[in-house]
Amino acid sequence: MKGIIMSDQPSPFLSLAVEAGIAILSLDAPDELNAITMDRHRELEAVWHGLGEREDVRAIVLTGTGRAFSAGGDLRKMADDAGTVQGLRNALRLPRDGMRLIREMLAVPQPVVAAINGDAIGLGLTLALIADIGVVAEDAKLGDTHVKVGLVAGDGGAVIWPALVGMQRAKNFLLRGKLMSGAEAVANGLFAEALPREAVLDRAKTIAAEMAALPIWAVQLTKASLNKQIEQQLNLVLDTSLAFEAMTMVTQDYAEATRAFADRRKPVYKGY
Repeated sequence: MKGIIMSDQPSPFLSLAVEAGIAILSLDAPDELNAITMDRHRELEAVWHGLGEREDVRAIVLTGTGRAFSAGGDLRKMADDAGTVQGLRNALRLPRDGMRLIREMLAVPQPVVAAINGDAIGLGLTLALIADIGVVAEDAKLGDTHVKVGLVAGDGGAVIWPALVGMQRAKNFLLRGKLMSGAEAVANGLFAEALPREAVLDRAKTIAAEMAALPIWAVQLTKASLNKQIEQQLNLVLDTSLAFEAMTMVTQDYAEATRAFADRRKPVYKGY
């Protein structure tokens, strides 16, 4: 299509187009509800780094393809890997790969607008929350449900939730793995606007274009100033929370939770 430049960083999981200074980055595995595997951590990290270096990109829209924004981790793949050598490798990789992904996204100088077109869970929701402004489908299901699969909310949730909604609300959602609607997320201060699903992407593009038309250094340095507070919390919390998540990835309760999900049955926890 005229005026659209396809990314020079192709990825099996991501699609990227740039038009009039606006990059549209899509999580593009709709048959898997845009789930984020360990390998996809690295794809996202590389694309965020590349976008941050592009002078032709003045604003970014992050969205999902299909009916979900992102289901977070691929629970069926996680169930297959639990208790295996590959599962141990994943646990060892998580602190490094998770840290790089979150830092690269936070370091992108251009403003990022999340167009949360459908359900966003776990890491999928964290990516949307790290964006600078969020527009969400009012009927989307949202939540960080790490604890319900035996994991610590280590990949950014323990940092970004308290920053956005305060510690009491963050604990209420993260310790219980509670879900909410897009409309409730706006009421709680997680996102800026909740709209009918079909209006979300266009609204996000409009907001991105608004910021792209403003003086670039004013926008980018205002973002950098605001993000200093998040970066301080990141330095304080993220390495510990990721290490704790990695620890829980090798527990029997995690293996049981993921396998129970795959088998569609109620898990039976052992406490270790």
